[in-house]
Amino acid sequence: MHTLNYVEIGIQNGEEIRFSLPNTAERPTGTPAGKMITDSDNVSFVYLLDEEIGYSHIYFKQDVWPYMVKALQAEKEPILFYGEESMVLVGFKEELMMLIYNIEGNDNYGEAFSTAVEQAFNVILQQVD
Repeated sequence: MHTLNYVEIGIQNGEEIRFSLPNTAERPTGTPAGKMITDSDNVSFVYLLDEEIGYSHIYFKQDVWPYMVKALQAEKEPILFYGEESMVLVGFKEELMMLIYNIEGNDNYGEAFSTAVEQAFNVILQQVD
């Protein structure tokens, strides 16, 4: 079964970045896959959780991208919370960094998505330029 969950909020707690799923979301049952993809139609980054068969998806829409920037600047990987349960999003930073550098100037993702990513992650992209 492919579960789609959307991150509701991002929180910075000292150096720790936390993302929370709403209480109405399905409980994530997979384990962190250390993989991230994009959904340019929904202007989202998607973190994958390994399931017995396939993946479940954790969607990061534009409203939490500022916390994704903070996650890239933090030393530790971010943590996903669902109620009182939590899991470290292994490989989040490496995968996200790879994606934003691949998306920069690449309209294969769609001009609207590429532009949104370039604007939201500008501070990260400038660090290498």
